[in-house]
Amino acid sequence: MNLPLRILCLCLGWLMVGFAIAGVFLPLLPTTPFLLLAAGLFARASPRLERWLVEHPVFGPSLRLWREKGAIAAKAKFTAVALIAASFGLFCLFSNPDAMLAAIVAAVMALPAAFILTRPSN
Repeated sequence: MNLPLRILCLCLGWLMVGFAIAGVFLPLLPTTPFLLLAAGLFARASPRLERWLVEHPVFGPSLRLWREKGAIAAKAKFTAVALIAASFGLFCLFSNPDAMLAAIVAAVMALPAAFILTRPSN
């Protein structure tokens, strides 16, 4: 890989790690997808950083579970789906959408919820 592309992958990888860290503290920001992106970017640019991320005591278990089994921890599944439902509830409460808009938003939010629920658990 040429140097400019490697630097770009490293910068984007660290940006994804930053988003993942923010997701630990902000309930509506997902952590694992950003970690998966970071691991992929680090794999291309720095195997050492990829290994660090996969072996990290906080972030590593969810990455290893996904890589090895394509699975999501049951607690993470519950939390993600509960937050999706809560987000839809807050959307309806604060924006008072008409029925069509509410149905569209519900359908869009149901897609990631269905994906999460259909993944195996640990």
